[in-house]
Amino acid sequence: MTKSKLLVGVAVAAMTAMPAAAQDYPSQPVQLTAPYGPGGASDLAARNLANVAPDFVGQPVLVTNRAGAGGATGSAYVRNADPDGYNLLLARIGSHSISPAIKSSMPYEWDDFTYLGLLEINPAACATATSKPYESLDDLRDAIEANPGAITYSSAGVGTLHHLGGIMLLDVLGFEDPAVAATHIPFQGGGAAAAAAATGQVDFVCSNISAIISQIEGGQLRPLVVTTPERVDSLPDVQTASELGYPDLEALVGWSGLVGPPDMGDEVISVWTDALQQVSADERWVKQTESLGSVPMILSPEETVEFVENQYTTFRGLVERLGLQID
Repeated sequence: MTKSKLLVGVAVAAMTAMPAAAQDYPSQPVQLTAPYGPGGASDLAARNLANVAPDFVGQPVLVTNRAGAGGATGSAYVRNADPDGYNLLLARIGSHSISPAIKSSMPYEWDDFTYLGLLEINPAACATATSKPYESLDDLRDAIEANPGAITYSSAGVGTLHHLGGIMLLDVLGFEDPAVAATHIPFQGGGAAAAAAATGQVDFVCSNISAIISQIEGGQLRPLVVTTPERVDSLPDVQTASELGYPDLEALVGWSGLVGPPDMGDEVISVWTDALQQVSADERWVKQTESLGSVPMILSPEETVEFVENQYTTFRGLVERLGLQID
């Protein structure tokens, strides 16, 4: 489904919405699904939003974890829910950009949802253990060239940000076949992937900064590059991908967004777009978002669609070009 098709769908929903129902919305608690397990980035972002949103929508927001299949289980649950606004989803890069781009068996497309707004971005970095000899991306590239397939990188599993991040890094570094230039070692979860890199079990990891900042600050990990257009406040001495001559790596940035089922009515959409604008100025939400290593970035529904579509298109192009699609 294209961006234009999605926007047409939203417009049709607006014209066919029932004003009587919308005037009462929300008249009961709103369920917010976090499609990953408790304690992870998705769960924390969902609970941060749920803590402040009731002040602006007038009803409690109750977080439920529906983990499984790389975020697909919870996402599909909301995709198939009634579009009355009482079942929403904390969407993530994995569930809505990476998995739809790389997996052929997804139960939904990236644009099978009503996008209510982007909430935050999660800057990413590629890092290596301080016990390793790689002081720069050039050092890492030279080691891979000298030992094809011998250099390793960790991930939270096939089709995750860590996995595609490693592939993207190898691609922008100029390797003809990134899938074999270095060896992918999947682990169970982002914490295990970060620990494997910090202890030198693997040579590098590409991850959300929030997931590896403690190892960086503790001196176990050395960041080689950040993927944001500008340098990250918490890592002011680390060069950006663009500074190093690899601007395509900027597509590797995590995010959280608020979405609902397709065909939500325009009044329900309006309640949440207005609420998110108020959330963006809420000091509690901003402080907690930043404490989790994320950058607050509330976008409109239209801007969010464009953001996610651009990222999905980049990832899908990489997957098709390199033959990375998996079942």
